[in-house]
Amino acid sequence: MEQQKDVLLSLRDLSVQYKTRAGNVDAVSNVTMDVRRGEVLGLVGESGCGKSTLGKAIMRLIQRPGRITAGEIVFDDVDLMTLADEEMRNLRGQRIAMIFQDPMTSLNPVQRIIDHFVETVQAHDASAARELASMRAEEIIESLRITSDRLDDYPHQLSGGMRQRVMIGLGMALDANLIIADEATTSLDVLVEAQFLELMRELVRQLGLTVMLITHNIGIVAELADRVAVMYAGKIIELGDVYEVFGNPQHPYTQGLLQSVPNIKIDEQDLYKMEGSPPDLISPPTGCRFHPRCPQGMDVCAAVEPTLSPSKPEHYTACWLHEPIPEGYTGQPLQMVAVDQTGAS
Repeated sequence: MEQQKDVLLSLRDLSVQYKTRAGNVDAVSNVTMDVRRGEVLGLVGESGCGKSTLGKAIMRLIQRPGRITAGEIVFDDVDLMTLADEEMRNLRGQRIAMIFQDPMTSLNPVQRIIDHFVETVQAHDASAARELASMRAEEIIESLRITSDRLDDYPHQLSGGMRQRVMIGLGMALDANLIIADEATTSLDVLVEAQFLELMRELVRQLGLTVMLITHNIGIVAELADRVAVMYAGKIIELGDVYEVFGNPQHPYTQGLLQSVPNIKIDEQDLYKMEGSPPDLISPPTGCRFHPRCPQGMDVCAAVEPTLSPSKPEHYTACWLHEPIPEGYTGQPLQMVAVDQTGAS
């Protein structure tokens, strides 16, 4: 898919399933995509589409009752699915780091910030002296615009923006190549969010970091990302350059998603309301999972699942509007079922 590019992370047919009393939930289904070295890739979609699960799967942090059921996770030419648990623990933090949605729950409330850094360094290098680890912590924390005296503080003594920067710093402590940021700006106010995004831009530019930015905030992706992947019901349905995808979306779901974002430049704007609700992933629809809600759905959409294929150069879409319709289907519009405001048909 990205043979001509320098690929750091490659996902092939990755699937994650959760076992529940009601049945098995296909939270991530056959995801195939690449993350290029030194880029910021935005992963967007509505709540429950599988974004966070995908991020945790890359880190191999899926816990029971969930499990990775199929696929490859190739990071820097190493298939992470073949690594033993101890090998994977050594790789986490050192090569791949994750910034979770709420840093307050990720930081130990009874440990000072300096102890978090020392513990992170010594977990991967038991011979590292505390003094050297502390010096590394001071260097990192000041590069993140936090004075080194705050290293003696506890997490609750820091603002939300500072805690997020500490989480970035912990990812940088071992020179991680890939940072997965899961809703990293959700708990931040607008001003702190702007500072956080500027900081991420600088780190990507200066250190050559590769970032996967998981968010439902379209504006953040438009401002920071190089490419964007749109996820719906556990699948990637559109992928490409952020300006191309946002400027000329090909998939009806992406079109609806963008039309539902408020534009402050328009005085009286009628926001688009996407009919229906996301599907039940215990028994997802046949064919394209978006077809029950799609205003452009055809008979083929309900029967055959489209593949993620190039609708334009460097722009991939999983939609029969941009693929040859298989033999035996007419391409006739679906008879859409009326949907009430709760999403029930």
